[in-house]
Amino acid sequence: MRQRFHKQPSSTPGVATRGVSTPGMDSFAARPASLFARKKENALRMPNLSCAKARHLFLMAAGGLSLTACTITPQPIDVTALALDNKARIEADIAAEEPVSGPISLYEAMARAMKYNLDQKIELMDEAFRQKQLELSRAGMLPTIAASLGYNGRNNESGSSSRSLLSGNQSLEPSTSTERSTTSADLTASWDILDFGLSYVQGMQDADEKLISAERRRKVVNRIQEDVRTAYWRAVSADRTYKKLVDLEALAQKALLQTQQLEERRLVPPLTVLAYQRDLLQVQGEVQKLQRELALAKNQLAALINLKPETRYTLVLPDRTDIVPELPGSADEMIMVGLRYRPELREGAYRKRINEAEAKAALIRAFPSLKGVLGLNYDSNDYLYHSQWLSYGGRVTWNLMSLFRYPMQKEALIAEGEVIDQRQMALTMAIMTQIHVARVRFIRYAQELGTVRSSQEVQDRILDLSRGGFQARTVSQQDLVREELNSVLAEIRYDSAYADVQNAYANLYASMGLDNSDDALDLNAPVADIAAKLHEHWTEHATILPPLPEAAMTERAAQ
Repeated sequence: MRQRFHKQPSSTPGVATRGVSTPGMDSFAARPASLFARKKENALRMPNLSCAKARHLFLMAAGGLSLTACTITPQPIDVTALALDNKARIEADIAAEEPVSGPISLYEAMARAMKYNLDQKIELMDEAFRQKQLELSRAGMLPTIAASLGYNGRNNESGSSSRSLLSGNQSLEPSTSTERSTTSADLTASWDILDFGLSYVQGMQDADEKLISAERRRKVVNRIQEDVRTAYWRAVSADRTYKKLVDLEALAQKALLQTQQLEERRLVPPLTVLAYQRDLLQVQGEVQKLQRELALAKNQLAALINLKPETRYTLVLPDRTDIVPELPGSADEMIMVGLRYRPELREGAYRKRINEAEAKAALIRAFPSLKGVLGLNYDSNDYLYHSQWLSYGGRVTWNLMSLFRYPMQKEALIAEGEVIDQRQMALTMAIMTQIHVARVRFIRYAQELGTVRSSQEVQDRILDLSRGGFQARTVSQQDLVREELNSVLAEIRYDSAYADVQNAYANLYASMGLDNSDDALDLNAPVADIAAKLHEHWTEHATILPPLPEAAMTERAAQ
């Protein structure tokens, strides 16, 4: 049964006992034994068997750990299982999507891309990850609270004695103040001012990283929407003209066979037959080229809206029109909008702020650290007068080498800031050039569309006259077939030219960094609701630039 330690009178002040009789100090001092002799005597009293067992167990444990480390071998992944797992995950992701219930319109395709496109999901998850990092940085400014629970034990008593530094004689008998086995626990709170400052700066940097991830998502969404508009109009052209292209190629092949028969019978001069065959082969080659370009459009659109490549779907085919979007403003106004809204420039500005915050962090590291500690403690050792107590303290630490490193860190950060500034200048020039090129490209494609439209009208009139001439037997069947081929090609060229205009306009819109939707768009809403919001946004803002700040307008007017 354990007994709580009590102070008892003794011949030697300050020496505590637990009710166990010990030889007097006089008789103990009379022993002709030195301190080293007593240590040897105590060592001989230790049970040799226990020490041998302890060494044996230690060697066995060390050997077991060594053998375990030696048994680790590289384990290659099962590529078959990996492929099946990836395929199953993709199929499960697609199966969870809202099914296609009818012909897909332009805005439904844009809505599906915003809701289901995998690249957009990556950026969305990265933005959520940056938000978690920001919350973690905020938690880093809080004090550290550590709780510990420990157990200590030994196979014999822990004791010690004292020797006089003046006479070299034993001054106290061997005594102990610790039990063989003890349990201890503590709850300690500590707060470092230097760590708090660094955590605050890190939080500012993580906040900017979160904003950077949002700008990257804007960039990806704008690129996806541009690709969707391009692929959609090309897919519309493919759907509208695919059957005509097939019929046209069959008609050209039939005409070629007829010319070969005429050549074999020598009913027509060879030069005339060869010239006709050359024209037919040119038409056939152009048809095959268009088939190749348009056949990939629906597959590209399916990938953008996260449909399986083999999915069969139809598109809403808008009526042909000569109406093209209008330019939203002058070149200077569009450049100013691009310099305000392009995600790359915003990201560069945030990078500059992160660099400036890092300079502040380098300066903070050069200061000394002041740490305060407050703790609650418990120890089961019966020899302690108080088994529970409150501890507190403070400590100042200064890494003097930080004063030596700070000038070098400052110069490195200044150099990094200059690189960021130069990159911003290069990006500004590139964006201005992109807007100019996109604007000129849109104007040229709009002009080409008018020319192609006029060419189609002329070809339609030629076809009407050729049909009348064929009925009047003034136009040969070969000439009629050739004009029919040219008419179908003119129609296909017009659809392709209109798709190029829409592509150029989407590129112009993206070059200014304008969003395709409002910030409040809920991606968890049904596809139809998202499509309606997109249609409303494009109807209201497609040809209207966002208002410029008054200061920027005044500065531009002064220039």
